[in-house]
This record gives sequence, C-alpha cells and structure tokens, in this order.
Amino acid sequence: MLNRRILRVKAFKALYAYAENPDLTLKEVLASLDASSEATRDLYLYMMAVVPALTAEAARRVEAARGKFNPTEEDLHPNLKFVNNGVSALLEKDPDFAKLVEKKKISWEQQDAFLHGLYENLKTRDYYAAYMEEPEQSLKGDAALWQEVFAREFEDNDALAAILEDASIYWTDELPYVLNTCIDSLEEMARSGRWNYPQLYQSDTLLARGKKDVASDRDFVHALVTAAYGRYKEYEALIAGSVSKWERDRLYTTDIVLIALGLAEAETFPDIPVKVTMNEYVEISKYYSTPKSHGFVNGLLDRLVKERMAKGIINKSL
Repeated sequence: MLNRRILRVKAFKALYAYAENPDLTLKEVLASLDASSEATRDLYLYMMAVVPALTAEAARRVEAARGKFNPTEEDLHPNLKFVNNGVSALLEKDPDFAKLVEKKKISWEQQDAFLHGLYENLKTRDYYAAYMEEPEQSLKGDAALWQEVFAREFEDNDALAAILEDASIYWTDELPYVLNTCIDSLEEMARSGRWNYPQLYQSDTLLARGKKDVASDRDFVHALVTAAYGRYKEYEALIAGSVSKWERDRLYTTDIVLIALGLAEAETFPDIPVKVTMNEYVEISKYYSTPKSHGFVNGLLDRLVKERMAKGIINKSL
C-alpha cells in the first residue's frame, strides 16, 4: 500500500518532529513513524467503510419515503439498484473486513449529517443517474459507480476534511493517496469478487505477488530516518555553513529537514540514483515548505551532494 514517495513524506514529518523537539529519542521517532504508517491503512478502512454506511443511509431513506402519509408511486416502488449494490453486500459479508472495522473501532454512525448530504449530492450527479437507469445490475457496474464516488465526491470536501481532522492527527494530507488505493481495491473486487486487505508496504504486496529480490520498504524508511536522526546535528551545521549569514537567519526548519533527509538518503542507499533522491525532496518541499523552498532545496542539496561525492562520502554516480 505505502510506496516510497509517501514513506519519504512520513520520514520528513518524523524528522521534523525531532527537529522541533530534540528531546525525542530515536525509538520514539521510529514509533511515531510506524504509527503514522499504520494510520494510513486505518484511513483506507475508514473510507471503504463509507460504502455500507452510505448504502444503509439510502435504504433508510427508501423506507422513510414508503412510510409517508401520502406516498407517491415512486415512493412505493423505488429503484433499489443502489440499495442492493453488490460492493456493499460483499464488504458487509466479508468476515475479515467486519473484524478489522470492529477491531479498529471504525464507524460512520456519528456522521449522519455528512452521509445525508453525500447521498443528496450523489443523487444529483449525471453518473449516478446513468447507473440507476442501466437495467442490468452487476458487481462490475456497482464497483464502477463507487469508483466514480471515490474519485469525485471526497477530495476537497470540507465536511469530510473536518471529520478526518477530528478523527486522527495522522490523517492530514493522506486522503488523496488513500482514495486512489480505495479505487484500486474496487477494481480488484470487480475482477475477483472479493475484498483483500492491502499489505501495509508496497514491497510486501510485490513479494506476495511472487516478485523476488524486492527491497523492504519498511527497512528503507527505518534506515532513512535512523541515518537522518543520527546525523541531523552534523547536517544542520553543514547547511548553515553553506549559506550566507543573511540566508542563515532565514533558514526554515522544513528546508533543513528536507536537505538532511536528501543527504542521508544519498549516503545510505548507493542503489538509489541521486536524481531520484533530489526530485523526491524537491517535490515534497513544494507542498510542505515555502513557495520559494523548492529552488533553495534543489540548489543547496545538489551542491552538498556533489561536494560529498568529491570527498568520497557519497559513493555513486549522478
């Protein structure tokens, strides 16, 4: 599930916490890193659980309409295609999904207003109308509808953002990545007819599929954070000594942390090309630092890597 790009973001957040609180031990930093990683998969479960929750909301609305004092013909004979969608039924009947949702205490029961609004919005969508008008019902078609829901309804949703922010400190900025994972799961469910709990790390997924000689992503991110943590003071002094006094007074902790991680990665992993490392941390700087940081991180990290290559500290080609 977690690829190296998102793991680098998690490494950045873990090292930033240490930079802001130098009393944190390496054990505490790594524990926070692992908690953050597992929390992403919890968010995946939370978002997948919206499928049966929204389906149940639709079923309640249908029953309420039937119980009106003066129901319409449509109220009495509603289109039940969405209520009977196979994705919800599959998840509800899956023992692993049910156990995990219970174990993680995942529930949408307190989010009636959100589910009500989501269902009302969904009924106005053209793709929903097209789905409801299609006479044939299949797991493939149901999964395709939910893929549209995950792709269109959740990102940039202020109400959902507030719910996630209240639920977990680790879920900030994670939603777009998790939504893509949910969409992939729905595609797999349509093919296989079953739900599978994603492996935590992408390398584990590849190994499970029979690929050999796949390096552990968990080992990668632990080694990266361990190296950056152990050399952080050295890197911080190196960065400060590489800029003018004017620039030094304006150094942002986010930029120092990103450059430190870039140096640690370049020194610790000889098999990762320097260009890959550079690009990754420059991209992270665009989202987590100042508007001008990507140019500063790119320029200084490039210079420091080349200097350390010339000294033999980094042993690999560009």
